[in-house]
Amino acid sequence: MITLITVLIVIAAIALILIVLVQNSKGGGLSSGFSSSNAIMGVRKTTDFLEKATWGLAGFIMVMSIVCVMIKPKTSMTLQPEIGAPAPVNTGAPDLSNTLPTLPNSSDTPAPANEQPTTPSTTPAE
Repeated sequence: MITLITVLIVIAAIALILIVLVQNSKGGGLSSGFSSSNAIMGVRKTTDFLEKATWGLAGFIMVMSIVCVMIKPKTSMTLQPEIGAPAPVNTGAPDLSNTLPTLPNSSDTPAPANEQPTTPSTTPAE
């Protein structure tokens, strides 16, 4: 059903393009080709027909677009994997999400036995 509506929208869009190209912005488009007043539809009626066809096709495209969205099946967007979903693929890269680099810290590592802790010495200022 959505495919049918989409095809109708495309056909209406192509027809709308052709009708707009036939029109002239000053009102002379297709109606300017009929120089006699005894034309089949008449000068003024041709312009009225093209204008009504433009509005009608534009409205048809708009309504069909809304209908297409209304009948489209609803899909749920879930961020959690579904039950029975396949496990993530191992890419060969190591998992570093749980390991952090360790920095030497004076509270973590004991000082060597033969070294004295250094304290800042105060020297008299000159």
